Amino acid sequence: MSHPASPDSRRPQVTSKTLFMVLLGLVLTWAAVEFVARTLVALALTAAAAMIAVAMNHGVAALIRRRVPRSWAIAIVVFAATGVIVGLAFTVIPPAVSQGKALALGLPDIIRAGRATRVFHALDDRLHIAKSLLAFEQRLPQMLEETAAPLLTLLGGVLSAVTAVVTIAVLTIFMLIFGGRLVHELLQETLPARRPRYEVIVETAYSAIGGYLMGLGVICFTNATLTTVFLAIVGVPFFLPLGIVSGLSSLVPYAGPAVVGVSVTLIALGTRGLGVGVATAIYFILYGQLEGQVLSPMIFRRTVHVNPLVVILSVVFFGELAGIVGAVLAVPTAAALQIIVREILRTRRQRLHLAATPLNSPEEAIPTSESK
Repeated sequence: MSHPASPDSRRPQVTSKTLFMVLLGLVLTWAAVEFVARTLVALALTAAAAMIAVAMNHGVAALIRRRVPRSWAIAIVVFAATGVIVGLAFTVIPPAVSQGKALALGLPDIIRAGRATRVFHALDDRLHIAKSLLAFEQRLPQMLEETAAPLLTLLGGVLSAVTAVVTIAVLTIFMLIFGGRLVHELLQETLPARRPRYEVIVETAYSAIGGYLMGLGVICFTNATLTTVFLAIVGVPFFLPLGIVSGLSSLVPYAGPAVVGVSVTLIALGTRGLGVGVATAIYFILYGQLEGQVLSPMIFRRTVHVNPLVVILSVVFFGELAGIVGAVLAVPTAAALQIIVREILRTRRQRLHLAATPLNSPEEAIPTSESK
């Protein structure tokens, strides 16, 4: 004889509210992914402007501490940055563009000169690269012609670049003027009990990202200056664009300097011979040690502490997502995410009364609201 089912057993296991929340989560996730995919350029420009505004705001804050009104401080910093850019546009960029054109036109001759060296023959015996290099050399004139031929495409690219620069500049100025007020208003809307912790996260991320970007600017300038001087001394042609590209390579940690160092060494080998090529390789090895062991620890010791593996992974994924801009923004973005995750885990440990995780160095400690 079967027993009648109890009321609890006939009740559905999944309520309509749960089903609605799951569907809503899926819809919101799809909307977020679609939004990022369709506005990737705008997001990249906004992120770049935000990073620049954070770095420039440190200069504004320094002037404010010297009793300069904020509006005047913003104007001074903006005009100073504009003056530097205009100065470079009239002094460094024209000869760099001229040498860059000469490098593009002389690249086939450089490749042929490199093929005649003993180093190339030794590599060809082991790696068989002659056929691939010959095919690239044969396609190079067509590639250059296809790149330079369509005037409208070239003009569109220039206009797009100018539009991007103007957009970043305008966004940066507006963020300098109104960004701090907006962040303050958003913090005021949070729960009073959690507001101090949010303020700690914002302040720590602001200090870390701003210090990283200013230090990165110093490293890029040092790299470009030293490389340009070295290449000019040893007589490598096209030393100015190669030095600038070498300086910009420091924007992408690890991968950028390695790729540019190998490329410049090959150009030096093809244009000046084996001796200068070996000297250039030694220079990049020594400079890599200088940047990795002296400059970076000295500049970043109190700003960004991101594991090298996390740096590489962030560069790979952000580079795939947003190209060169994503690779440049990878480290500060990873640093900001690391700060947020650390604060969340610290809050969880305090709530569960767990012991704090030991840190590698005192500088890695993030101040909490209780310690401020």
